Amino acid sequence: MKNTVARNNKPAAVALVYSFPVDRGLFRFVNRFEDIILSLILISMILLACTQIFLRTAFSSGLLWADPLLRYLVLWSGLLGAVAATGQGKHIALDVLSRKMPQSIAPWVNMATLLFCCLASAGLAWAGVIFIQGELEFGSAGPLSLPLWFWNSIFPVAFSLITIKYFVLIFLQLHEIFRIQNAKG
Repeated sequence: MKNTVARNNKPAAVALVYSFPVDRGLFRFVNRFEDIILSLILISMILLACTQIFLRTAFSSGLLWADPLLRYLVLWSGLLGAVAATGQGKHIALDVLSRKMPQSIAPWVNMATLLFCCLASAGLAWAGVIFIQGELEFGSAGPLSLPLWFWNSIFPVAFSLITIKYFVLIFLQLHEIFRIQNAKG
């Protein structure tokens, strides 16, 4: 399985699942879609920032809505980048204990870590929903005359997607554990 890693260079009894198998249909589609969206946001940010620099330098003026829009595009790219990193196993991780723990418990520790991350991201998604509810009730207009709840909706959306990805990673780790146990059978 290409999405598994033995981090301490010893052959693992059960491989640890850190990322999606990007060579498979749905996972490949999701990965490609995320790359396209992130690329479009990045291109938009670069073009808008360069336009602002040119207008300020050449005409001592700029687009009033560009700077707030750029701030929200940075927020969107950061959170969507976190979603992509979660599926690719490239998110920030502290790997202090896995090198020293017995191979027999490593998959279960990884499972507990994935479960904790799933619950934490679910909590953040719920907090994002509460935040958006407040924006709907009291919010005002943001860049491009779109309501602020639209621009801030990335919080519950991104953390919900991260939660789903961790849930799938938990399933893949369980599948790997039971596949090896059945093979030993």
